[in-house]
Amino acid sequence: MLSYLRNTLTRRNSSENYLPSVNQSSGRKTSVFVGVSGGVDSSVSAAILKEKGYDVTGVFIKTYYPPELLCNWRDERLDAVRVCEHLGIPFLECDMEAEYKDNVFDYMIESYRAGVTPNPDVFCNKYVKFGGFLKWSLARGADYVATGHYAQHLRSESHQLGMGKDTNKDQTYFLYQLIQEQLAHALFPIGHLEKEEVRELARKHGLFTADKKDSQGVCFVGPVDMQHFLRGYIDETPGDVLSEDGIVIGSHQGSQFLTIGQRKGFEIHPAYRTPNMQKMFIVAKDFGNNTITVSPNSQVHDPKQVMIRNVSFINTPLQVGERVQTRIRHRGALHEAVIKDIKEDCYVFAFTESHRGVASGQSLVLYRDSICLGGGIVI
Repeated sequence: MLSYLRNTLTRRNSSENYLPSVNQSSGRKTSVFVGVSGGVDSSVSAAILKEKGYDVTGVFIKTYYPPELLCNWRDERLDAVRVCEHLGIPFLECDMEAEYKDNVFDYMIESYRAGVTPNPDVFCNKYVKFGGFLKWSLARGADYVATGHYAQHLRSESHQLGMGKDTNKDQTYFLYQLIQEQLAHALFPIGHLEKEEVRELARKHGLFTADKKDSQGVCFVGPVDMQHFLRGYIDETPGDVLSEDGIVIGSHQGSQFLTIGQRKGFEIHPAYRTPNMQKMFIVAKDFGNNTITVSPNSQVHDPKQVMIRNVSFINTPLQVGERVQTRIRHRGALHEAVIKDIKEDCYVFAFTESHRGVASGQSLVLYRDSICLGGGIVI
């Protein structure tokens, strides 16, 4: 009894990665559906929950894969089945193909077509993993869903999204659009662990995924270069590459394929090449005129003010004058900023220093004291 009370008090501490009571008030075990992808992170998440006594079910989430590309999803599904068999837990498959195509794949293509740089992982979490999959799981009796994200569910008066202990792996950037109703049913069993600790736990549990390499990039693209992949959906529109002073020094096959900070995807004309020429970065893009501007100084056009739209807050909305930390990309540095203005659903942020590599369509994610507050899409 004393041990039970001690564990309960620990779970109520908002600084701890939240796990609910193993048993419901009715006496039945708490049911958790774990999204198992065939990787080490999700398999260890399932193992942790099983070891703690939860009623665990492994679920492989099937998404959309363009028929013209090869993707190893069948191998990943087989690995997910093997993990569940090893742990002795049921295996189910959740078909989220339509949700993924409508809200992630089509969104990504349309964004590039409009000349902006999207972040499909953000929308996969919002609409698929903690949208359709969560709804599907609750309808089948689950109390919670769990994933292998490096993030932490913290509890106080409300549900909070804390950064993962492993700052190099922290994935709160991709989860900032979650709302209270979603986070209330979300568990991140490895969020308080370092990556190597996760692999050690995999070895302890005898999981074959212990030394499996992490997947990289978007699955449906597979080993194909992103620009090459997009050319199957977006027509090429050749345009000019400009120097900082507006001189045409090269060409490209379409500004919609390119993004700020990129160092490839364009060609400098021979007349402007030199043997000791520095690497050139895209520092500006004019989608209307289909031109890009390049410079050896990647920070020459870095803004000190950014506006975001479609703003989402996990808890209380922020107000003008509040100070936060901001991140423009996964693993990007945190930059101090203050909310300068709010215009309808748009927020204007002023930085104390220039924010590097800001591109329209990306997400600007907001933090305070290692808590993810929300964010929005850069205009």
